[in-house]
Amino acid sequence: MTQQQEQLEAKAYFSRHLLEWYHGQKRDLPWRRHRNPYYIWISEIMLQQTRVDTVIPYFNRFIERFPTVESLADAPEEDVLKCWEGLGYYSRARNLQHAARQVKEQYGGQVPNDREAVFSLKGVGPYTAGAILSIAFNRPEPAVDGNVMRVLSRYFLLEDDIAKGPTRIKMERLAAELIPEGEASHFNQALMELGALVCTPKSPRCLPCPVMEHCSARLAGRETSLPVKTKAKPPRPEERLAALVEGRGAHAGRVLIRQRPASGLLARMWELPHWPAPPADDGAGSGGPLPADAALDRLRRSLRTAGISARPEAHYMAAEHTFSHIVWTLQVYRCREEEALPRVAEGRVVYGAGAAASAIDAGGPQIELFADGSGSREDSGAVRWITREDMANYAFPNVFLKLLTAYFDEQDVRSRASE
Repeated sequence: MTQQQEQLEAKAYFSRHLLEWYHGQKRDLPWRRHRNPYYIWISEIMLQQTRVDTVIPYFNRFIERFPTVESLADAPEEDVLKCWEGLGYYSRARNLQHAARQVKEQYGGQVPNDREAVFSLKGVGPYTAGAILSIAFNRPEPAVDGNVMRVLSRYFLLEDDIAKGPTRIKMERLAAELIPEGEASHFNQALMELGALVCTPKSPRCLPCPVMEHCSARLAGRETSLPVKTKAKPPRPEERLAALVEGRGAHAGRVLIRQRPASGLLARMWELPHWPAPPADDGAGSGGPLPADAALDRLRRSLRTAGISARPEAHYMAAEHTFSHIVWTLQVYRCREEEALPRVAEGRVVYGAGAAASAIDAGGPQIELFADGSGSREDSGAVRWITREDMANYAFPNVFLKLLTAYFDEQDVRSRASE
């Protein structure tokens, strides 16, 4: 048998046995119970960089709240973000709603069965487009994500770096060749399933693998060293000072939150006020976290120049929030409202030096993030005094959702203890 014949046989074996395994072993997932392209689209967006077990309850709540393309397109963005709260990567939700409006306006609310049209939707890349077209419409389109590239790298002993664009293109061509006629929907799901359950990143489960007999990496003892992938640049650490401002008087029992700018990172979501903490200057230029007294002083000035009349009192807790490119370490301080907020902060709070124009528009003075003029150029956002019950009306990044929940839980325990 020639090398070309062996390759063809390996491909046929792979496709045939993978499909047989999938039909007997596939998980019962809610988006697999129908062929509704809208639901499949939602599931694929949610599953990006998120575990299946995490996605399932979010998916069920999302389709209950937004059962059609039109209902998603017409919803207030705040409602969409609240429904997405805790799932992370919030640009996915915004892009999904933007694309739903495209489908409503351009395709009458029907997800198009057309490659070019699907590719034109906001937030839909090659993998998601392939998944929608193949799973929902059974079109022979490849759907290549990290799981799929790992499986193909091992089975065919491919040493191309899967972090590089040309490798993805090569994998897409290979995956398209493997799709049996009329079986695109099941085959692509089977390929994803194998990567998720059996051919895992670490300690692949080769013995129950339906295609182990012809897996080139296993035969060569390379199953744990493939795929080849260059390491991404680690996220940049950033220390930030956060203010948990407890209200007094008319605001007693409430906490101050602010809304992030209308664009950029975590756009329009709600959070505790926080600012970058410059590294301590120890005279040697080595930097490091600010000492406690310096941090309190810095936070005091930040609050004042942002128009928030509150006094930092003590460190409350530390928390961390990881993005793809940055890691926030939040040092959270309990602060007490000293008096009614001045006019500039009644409806809006200043984020940074770049917010001067917004502050003027809001009726406030031209002010900066810190008294010394340092700080990033950000926008301004609304502020609110909230109780635990009010949290249901605002969408928070997960780190602030946890912080606020922990704080109100603590207050509830104290309240019960004092009764």
